[in-house]
Amino acid sequence: MDIIRAILPIILFIGLFWFILIRPQQKRQKQVTEMQNNLQKGDEIITIGGLHATVHALDEGTIVLEVNEGQKLTYDRSSIREKKG
Repeated sequence: MDIIRAILPIILFIGLFWFILIRPQQKRQKQVTEMQNNLQKGDEIITIGGLHATVHALDEGTIVLEVNEGQKLTYDRSSIREKKG
C-alpha cells in the first residue's frame, strides 16, 4: 500500500505531461504530414526557412518550387511548413 502511494504521484505526473505536451504535438505533426502528402501543383506554400513559393512539380520525396518567374528550387517535402490559403 505504501508503494502505491509513492508511485501514484509519479504516474499522475507522467499522464499529465503526456496529455499537455506530447499528445498535442503528435496531433500537430500528423496534420503537417497530411498537408505535405496532399500538396498539388499550383499550391502556394511556406517552407520551414520562411521561403514563400508556388509548387511547380511533385515527386515521391521532393518538391520543385517556383520562386520568381522561371526560378525553380528543389526541396524535400518535409521542409514545407504550411500551405497558404
